[in-house]
Order: sequence, then structure tokens, then C-alpha cells
Amino acid sequence: MRTRRTARVIIAAFAGVLLAGSMAACGNSDTGGDSGGDDKLVLGFSQVGAESGWRTANTTSIKEAAAAAGIELKFDDAQQKQENQIKAIRNFIQQKVDVIAFSPVVESGWDTVLKEAKDAGIPVILTDRAVDSADKTLYKTFLGSDFVKEGRLAGEWLVEQTKGASGPVNIVELQGTTGSAPANDRKEGFAKAIAANPNLKIVASQSGDFKRADGKQVMEQFLKANPDIDVLFAHNDDMGLGALEAITAAGKVPGKDITIITIDAVKDGMQALADGKFNFIAECSPLLGPQLMELAKKVEAGEEVPARIETEETTFTQEQAKAALPSRKY
Repeated sequence: MRTRRTARVIIAAFAGVLLAGSMAACGNSDTGGDSGGDDKLVLGFSQVGAESGWRTANTTSIKEAAAAAGIELKFDDAQQKQENQIKAIRNFIQQKVDVIAFSPVVESGWDTVLKEAKDAGIPVILTDRAVDSADKTLYKTFLGSDFVKEGRLAGEWLVEQTKGASGPVNIVELQGTTGSAPANDRKEGFAKAIAANPNLKIVASQSGDFKRADGKQVMEQFLKANPDIDVLFAHNDDMGLGALEAITAAGKVPGKDITIITIDAVKDGMQALADGKFNFIAECSPLLGPQLMELAKKVEAGEEVPARIETEETTFTQEQAKAALPSRKY
């Protein structure tokens, strides 16, 4: 089966032969051209932004993997704005890239631009975050984590730790970006898991936008409004690290006075866990680059790929973090 890119090369070559003949007949000797540059797969990638250590590691993984795979990467930073991503995708379509991949800022509002890519014959891969489009033919596959599972694992650990608790356990929640797949799904998974213990109560829940500074600011508000906080569940390490500052400034000991559960397992978060300032982390690996490049090659070649490909991840306690830190890549 010939790929769209291969077909382009054949057409271009044939056109080049005709053009060369016509130029020779007219006495024009300027017949130079490039030597097969069109053979290189071109991937247009729109990143959410650089809001966290996880996202920075994800971007590095994608750029390094593209270089290693011999793929030309057209990279765009959306700065956490959906309108920027839609504009980037349309630019990729105009540039006639071979494959488009992106990590959606939010779940909704993608059908129109994804249909434009489909109509242009450009396959789309979702990475890290999903969309809620009813038409699953608008993209080829999703590569990333099971966010509901991450939230569930965090909640299940807390349920296990609070077995036998006689009184209420007050929980505050730092949510990720409003409307994003990880924020929606982690909240859902955690809530379902803690329902197993009626003593566990979420007394406050607010978005910290996955940012460290916002996590600190929202935690300050939580502490003022809720003096008896027992547990913090942060949707990512960065917000948890910001919350550490607020907890310490309030005269409380993070990890002891307030149990802290986060998701991601980036180095800074793992160090906080190893130091006893965090209590539990559910991993979400950002190293998706190599898998993405393999998928890009397959979908561009017209090969069938699974509709959903999940990354392999684990969880960490303090001792496990200490053991993993020396070889941690992110």
C-alpha cells in the first residue's frame, strides 16, 4: 500500500521530469533541485505549554525522540490556550505535514478543526490528554495514561491508610486545569475510591491549573477557610510542591500534620516523597516521545493501530521513592 507521502514523491518526481524536458526545450539550464528531502516524515506537534516539570520533561522526550527517529518536527507551544492549539493545527494543515499530534488543553471543542485535518487526509494522534469527540474517526489513536486509574490508586491508598479512623477525615483537593482530561478523570477516580470510607470527606476543591504558584495560592486559601485539614490530594506534583510552601508558612508540618498525595512522580516530587514531605505519588510518565514517533510512522504508512495505547506506570511510597531517585530520568 502506497502512503500519501510516497504518492506525493512519485507525483513530484514525474512532474519534475516533465518540467526538466520543457526547460531543456526552451534552452533553460537551471534544472537543479533537492535530492529527496520529501522522504522525511514531517510531524506537526502542538504542546499544551510549559506549566510544570512534567510538561517540560514531556517536551524534551518528544524533541529528542523525533531527532533520533529522523522525523522532522514542527513544534508549537500553545501556552495553555485552546485557540492557540487550533491555530497551530490549521497551520500544520496548510503546511501539509504528514501527521499531526497534540496534547489537548481541554477535552471539548475540537470537532471542527479535527474534521479539517481529516478532510485534508492528515492523520491525527492524541497524546497525554484525550478529547470528548463523539466521532472517533477524527483521530487515529490516543497515547497516554489512564487518569481515572491514577486518581483511583491515590484514593485507594488513602482508604487503606485510614482504616479504623473513627472521626471525619477532611480532604482538600487541588484540581488541574479546568475542563482538561487529567483534571476531570483524576477527580472522578479519586472520588469513587474514597467512597469506600464514609469518613473521608472532600471539604474544598479548586483548580490550581497544574502550576506550582497557583497550588501555593489556593492552598493558602484552603488553610484560612478550613483550619482542620487532614489530607491534601493534588492532581500533580507541582501543585503539591506549591502547597508545601503554604503549609509550612502556616506552621504545619507537611507529610505529618497534613498527609499529601500527588500524581506524576517527577524528580522534585519524588524528592519531597523521599524526604517525608509527601506521603504517596501515583506515577504519570511524560516519556512518550519514542512511542509517539513509532505511532507517527505507522499511521502515516496506513497501518492499523490500537484506538488507545496506555503507558505503563506505578505508584511510590517514601521507601520506593528513595530507591528510584538515583536512576530517575525526569
